[in-house]
Amino acid sequence: MADGSPQPRILAIHAHPDDVEFQIAGTLALLKQKGCHITIATMTAGDLGSAELSQTEIANIRRKEAKAAADLLGADYMCLEFGDLAIVVDDASRRRVTEAIRRARPSVVITAPPIDYMADHEVTSRLVRDALFSASVPFYKTHEWDAAPPTEKIPHLYYCDPLEGVDWFGKPVPHDFIVDTTSTNDLKMKMLAAHDSQRAWLRRQHGVDEYLDSCTKWSGKRGAVIGKAHGEAFRQHLGHPYPHSNIIAELLGPLCHVTQAS
Repeated sequence: MADGSPQPRILAIHAHPDDVEFQIAGTLALLKQKGCHITIATMTAGDLGSAELSQTEIANIRRKEAKAAADLLGADYMCLEFGDLAIVVDDASRRRVTEAIRRARPSVVITAPPIDYMADHEVTSRLVRDALFSASVPFYKTHEWDAAPPTEKIPHLYYCDPLEGVDWFGKPVPHDFIVDTTSTNDLKMKMLAAHDSQRAWLRRQHGVDEYLDSCTKWSGKRGAVIGKAHGEAFRQHLGHPYPHSNIIAELLGPLCHVTQAS
Protein backbone atom coordinates (compact mmCIF):
# COMPACT_ATOMS: atom_id res chain seq x y z
CA MET A 1 0.00 0.00 0.00
CA ALA A 2 1.03 3.62 -0.47
CA ASP A 3 1.36 4.12 3.30
CA GLY A 4 3.86 1.27 3.56
CA SER A 5 1.48 -1.23 5.16
CA PRO A 6 1.46 -4.82 3.83
CA GLN A 7 -0.41 -5.48 0.62
CA PRO A 8 -3.87 -6.99 1.11
CA ARG A 9 -4.48 -10.72 1.24
CA ILE A 10 -7.14 -11.63 -1.34
CA LEU A 11 -9.51 -14.59 -1.00
CA ALA A 12 -11.43 -15.48 -4.17
CA ILE A 13 -14.03 -18.08 -3.20
CA HIS A 14 -16.70 -19.47 -5.51
CA ALA A 15 -18.72 -22.64 -5.79
CA HIS A 16 -16.91 -24.87 -8.30
CA PRO A 17 -13.51 -25.33 -9.91
CA ASP A 18 -13.32 -22.88 -12.87
CA ASP A 19 -15.89 -20.35 -11.54
CA VAL A 20 -13.16 -18.05 -10.24
CA GLU A 21 -11.15 -18.38 -13.44
CA PHE A 22 -14.16 -17.65 -15.65
CA GLN A 23 -15.29 -14.55 -13.79
CA ILE A 24 -12.37 -12.84 -12.06
CA ALA A 25 -8.97 -14.34 -12.93
CA GLY A 26 -7.94 -11.27 -14.92
CA THR A 27 -8.48 -9.02 -11.92
CA LEU A 28 -6.71 -11.47 -9.61
CA ALA A 29 -3.71 -11.41 -11.93
CA LEU A 30 -3.60 -7.61 -11.73
CA LEU A 31 -3.82 -7.74 -7.94
CA LYS A 32 -1.03 -10.32 -7.89
CA GLN A 33 1.11 -7.91 -9.90
CA LYS A 34 0.51 -5.34 -7.16
CA GLY A 35 2.02 -7.70 -4.64
CA CYS A 36 -1.17 -9.08 -3.11
CA HIS A 37 -1.24 -12.62 -1.73
CA ILE A 38 -3.97 -14.58 -3.53
CA THR A 39 -5.90 -17.61 -2.32
CA ILE A 40 -8.42 -19.31 -4.61
CA ALA A 41 -11.00 -21.48 -2.86
CA THR A 42 -13.78 -23.64 -4.22
CA MET A 43 -16.68 -24.88 -2.15
CA THR A 44 -16.79 -28.19 -4.04
CA ALA A 45 -14.36 -30.34 -5.99
CA GLY A 46 -16.82 -30.66 -8.88
CA ASP A 47 -17.80 -34.20 -7.93
CA LEU A 48 -20.92 -34.28 -10.13
CA GLY A 49 -19.16 -32.91 -13.20
CA SER A 50 -19.02 -36.11 -15.23
CA ALA A 51 -21.42 -38.61 -16.75
CA GLU A 52 -18.73 -41.28 -17.13
CA LEU A 53 -16.37 -41.02 -14.15
CA SER A 54 -17.26 -41.72 -10.53
CA GLN A 55 -17.65 -38.82 -8.13
CA THR A 56 -14.30 -39.63 -6.54
CA GLU A 57 -12.54 -39.87 -9.90
CA ILE A 58 -13.83 -36.61 -11.34
CA ALA A 59 -13.31 -34.78 -8.03
CA ASN A 60 -9.66 -35.86 -7.98
CA ILE A 61 -9.20 -34.63 -11.54
CA ARG A 62 -10.87 -31.30 -10.92
CA ARG A 63 -8.92 -30.60 -7.73
CA LYS A 64 -5.70 -31.13 -9.69
CA GLU A 65 -6.94 -28.85 -12.47
CA ALA A 66 -7.88 -26.16 -9.95
CA LYS A 67 -4.46 -26.41 -8.31
CA ALA A 68 -2.75 -26.19 -11.72
CA ALA A 69 -4.75 -23.07 -12.57
CA ALA A 70 -3.86 -21.45 -9.24
CA ASP A 71 -0.20 -22.33 -9.78
CA LEU A 72 -0.21 -20.38 -13.04
CA LEU A 73 -1.16 -17.31 -11.03
CA GLY A 74 1.16 -18.06 -8.13
CA ALA A 75 -1.86 -18.41 -5.85
CA ASP A 76 -2.75 -20.83 -3.08
CA TYR A 77 -5.67 -23.20 -3.61
CA MET A 78 -8.02 -24.90 -1.18
CA CYS A 79 -11.24 -26.88 -1.51
CA LEU A 80 -13.86 -26.85 1.25
CA GLU A 81 -15.14 -30.29 0.17
CA PHE A 82 -18.86 -29.61 -0.06
CA GLY A 83 -20.68 -31.74 -2.62
CA ASP A 84 -22.04 -30.39 -5.90
CA LEU A 85 -25.71 -29.41 -5.52
CA ALA A 86 -25.37 -30.02 -1.78
CA ILE A 87 -24.22 -26.63 -0.50
CA VAL A 88 -26.81 -25.49 2.04
CA VAL A 89 -27.20 -22.71 4.56
CA ASP A 90 -26.97 -24.31 7.99
CA ASP A 91 -24.85 -24.03 11.11
CA ALA A 92 -22.32 -26.70 10.12
CA SER A 93 -21.79 -25.15 6.69
CA ARG A 94 -21.34 -21.68 8.13
CA ARG A 95 -18.72 -22.95 10.57
CA ARG A 96 -16.85 -24.73 7.77
CA VAL A 97 -16.68 -21.56 5.68
CA THR A 98 -15.73 -19.54 8.76
CA GLU A 99 -12.77 -21.85 9.35
CA ALA A 100 -11.62 -21.41 5.73
CA ILE A 101 -11.77 -17.63 6.08
CA ARG A 102 -9.83 -17.72 9.34
CA ARG A 103 -7.15 -19.85 7.69
CA ALA A 104 -6.88 -17.58 4.63
CA ARG A 105 -6.99 -14.42 6.78
CA PRO A 106 -8.03 -12.13 3.91
CA SER A 107 -8.48 -8.39 3.97
CA VAL A 108 -10.41 -8.59 0.68
CA VAL A 109 -12.89 -11.30 -0.33
CA ILE A 110 -14.43 -11.76 -3.77
CA THR A 111 -17.24 -14.27 -4.06
CA ALA A 112 -20.31 -15.35 -6.01
CA PRO A 113 -23.20 -12.92 -6.49
CA PRO A 114 -26.33 -13.18 -4.31
CA ILE A 115 -28.47 -13.91 -7.40
CA ASP A 116 -27.23 -16.30 -10.07
CA TYR A 117 -28.45 -19.11 -12.29
CA MET A 118 -27.96 -21.96 -9.81
CA ALA A 119 -28.30 -22.61 -6.09
CA ASP A 120 -24.66 -23.58 -5.45
CA HIS A 121 -23.58 -20.10 -6.49
CA GLU A 122 -26.24 -18.30 -4.48
CA VAL A 123 -25.71 -20.35 -1.33
CA THR A 124 -21.96 -19.83 -1.60
CA SER A 125 -22.58 -16.09 -1.67
CA ARG A 126 -24.78 -16.25 1.42
CA LEU A 127 -22.43 -18.50 3.40
CA VAL A 128 -19.38 -16.39 2.61
CA ARG A 129 -21.15 -13.20 3.63
CA ASP A 130 -22.33 -14.77 6.89
CA ALA A 131 -18.95 -16.35 7.62
CA LEU A 132 -17.09 -13.07 7.13
CA PHE A 133 -19.23 -11.66 9.92
CA SER A 134 -18.76 -14.64 12.24
CA ALA A 135 -15.03 -15.12 11.57
CA SER A 136 -14.10 -12.24 13.87
CA VAL A 137 -16.40 -13.33 16.72
CA PRO A 138 -14.01 -14.74 19.37
CA PHE A 139 -16.30 -17.39 20.86
CA TYR A 140 -17.77 -18.62 17.56
CA LYS A 141 -16.11 -22.03 17.37
CA THR A 142 -15.60 -24.03 14.18
CA HIS A 143 -15.05 -27.36 16.00
CA GLU A 144 -11.89 -28.12 14.03
CA TRP A 145 -9.18 -30.04 15.88
CA ASP A 146 -6.60 -27.40 14.90
CA ALA A 147 -8.84 -24.37 14.51
CA ALA A 148 -7.47 -21.08 13.22
CA PRO A 149 -7.85 -18.05 15.50
CA PRO A 150 -10.60 -15.47 14.89
CA THR A 151 -9.85 -12.75 12.37
CA GLU A 152 -9.14 -9.20 13.51
CA LYS A 153 -11.87 -7.50 11.50
CA ILE A 154 -14.43 -7.93 8.75
CA PRO A 155 -12.82 -7.80 5.27
CA HIS A 156 -13.90 -5.85 2.23
CA LEU A 157 -16.48 -7.93 0.35
CA TYR A 158 -17.09 -7.92 -3.41
CA TYR A 159 -19.38 -9.93 -5.67
CA CYS A 160 -18.47 -10.96 -9.21
CA ASP A 161 -20.89 -11.08 -12.11
CA PRO A 162 -23.64 -13.65 -12.31
CA LEU A 163 -23.61 -15.74 -15.47
CA GLU A 164 -24.23 -13.43 -18.43
CA GLY A 165 -24.74 -10.53 -16.01
CA VAL A 166 -28.47 -11.17 -15.50
CA ASP A 167 -30.86 -12.20 -12.74
CA TRP A 168 -33.47 -15.00 -12.74
CA PHE A 169 -35.66 -13.02 -15.12
CA GLY A 170 -32.99 -12.09 -17.64
CA LYS A 171 -32.71 -8.54 -16.32
CA PRO A 172 -29.25 -6.93 -16.05
CA VAL A 173 -27.70 -7.03 -12.60
CA PRO A 174 -26.06 -3.72 -11.59
CA HIS A 175 -22.32 -3.41 -11.20
CA ASP A 176 -20.32 -0.75 -9.38
CA PHE A 177 -17.12 -0.88 -11.41
CA ILE A 178 -15.37 -2.72 -14.23
CA VAL A 179 -11.69 -3.62 -14.17
CA ASP A 180 -9.74 -3.39 -17.42
CA THR A 181 -8.26 -6.91 -17.70
CA THR A 182 -6.92 -6.57 -21.23
CA SER A 183 -3.31 -7.00 -20.15
CA THR A 184 -4.02 -10.18 -18.15
CA ASN A 185 -6.56 -11.86 -20.41
CA ASP A 186 -4.00 -14.27 -21.87
CA LEU A 187 -3.12 -15.56 -18.39
CA LYS A 188 -6.82 -15.80 -17.55
CA MET A 189 -7.36 -17.98 -20.62
CA LYS A 190 -4.46 -20.24 -19.65
CA MET A 191 -5.92 -20.64 -16.17
CA LEU A 192 -9.33 -21.48 -17.56
CA ALA A 193 -7.84 -23.92 -20.07
CA ALA A 194 -6.34 -25.84 -17.12
CA HIS A 195 -9.89 -27.01 -16.36
CA ASP A 196 -9.91 -29.39 -19.31
CA SER A 197 -12.48 -31.82 -17.86
CA GLN A 198 -15.04 -29.04 -17.51
CA ARG A 199 -15.20 -28.43 -21.25
CA ALA A 200 -16.38 -31.99 -21.93
CA TRP A 201 -19.00 -31.72 -19.18
CA LEU A 202 -20.42 -28.41 -20.40
CA ARG A 203 -20.57 -29.70 -23.96
CA ARG A 204 -22.60 -32.72 -22.86
CA GLN A 205 -24.82 -31.19 -20.18
CA HIS A 206 -25.36 -27.60 -21.31
CA GLY A 207 -24.65 -27.70 -25.03
CA VAL A 208 -21.75 -25.26 -24.54
CA ASP A 209 -18.70 -26.21 -26.56
CA GLU A 210 -16.63 -23.09 -27.05
CA TYR A 211 -15.65 -22.88 -23.40
CA LEU A 212 -12.79 -20.45 -23.79
CA ASP A 213 -14.50 -18.48 -26.54
CA SER A 214 -17.59 -17.90 -24.39
CA CYS A 215 -15.41 -16.50 -21.62
CA THR A 216 -13.58 -14.24 -24.07
CA LYS A 217 -16.86 -12.96 -25.51
CA TRP A 218 -18.22 -12.14 -22.07
CA SER A 219 -15.10 -10.29 -20.93
CA GLY A 220 -15.23 -8.49 -24.28
CA LYS A 221 -18.77 -7.30 -23.54
CA ARG A 222 -17.77 -6.02 -20.14
CA GLY A 223 -14.66 -4.41 -21.61
CA ALA A 224 -16.68 -2.66 -24.28
CA VAL A 225 -18.62 -0.78 -21.60
CA ILE A 226 -15.40 1.03 -20.63
CA GLY A 227 -13.89 1.14 -24.10
CA LYS A 228 -11.41 -1.69 -23.50
CA ALA A 229 -10.85 -5.10 -25.07
CA HIS A 230 -11.61 -7.06 -21.89
CA GLY A 231 -13.12 -6.36 -18.50
CA GLU A 232 -14.56 -7.91 -15.34
CA ALA A 233 -17.41 -6.34 -13.38
CA PHE A 234 -17.91 -6.21 -9.62
CA ARG A 235 -20.34 -5.04 -7.01
CA GLN A 236 -19.24 -4.13 -3.47
CA HIS A 237 -21.14 -5.16 -0.35
CA LEU A 238 -21.74 -1.92 1.53
CA GLY A 239 -24.12 -3.04 4.27
CA HIS A 240 -23.30 -2.67 7.95
CA PRO A 241 -20.62 -3.40 9.21
CA TYR A 242 -18.56 -4.12 6.09
CA PRO A 243 -15.86 -1.63 4.95
CA HIS A 244 -17.03 1.00 2.46
CA SER A 245 -13.75 2.12 0.93
CA ASN A 246 -13.09 0.57 -2.49
CA ILE A 247 -9.73 -1.06 -1.89
CA ILE A 248 -9.66 -2.71 -5.34
CA ALA A 249 -9.97 0.71 -6.96
CA GLU A 250 -7.22 2.03 -4.69
CA LEU A 251 -4.92 -0.81 -5.71
CA LEU A 252 -5.63 -0.82 -9.44
CA GLY A 253 -5.98 2.92 -10.02
CA PRO A 254 -6.88 3.81 -13.64
CA LEU A 255 -7.54 0.15 -14.50
CA CYS A 256 -10.66 0.33 -12.33
CA HIS A 257 -13.56 2.17 -13.99
CA VAL A 258 -16.46 3.14 -11.74
CA THR A 259 -19.69 2.60 -13.63
CA GLN A 260 -22.63 2.23 -11.22
CA ALA A 261 -24.48 0.95 -14.27
CA SER A 262 -27.20 -1.62 -14.74
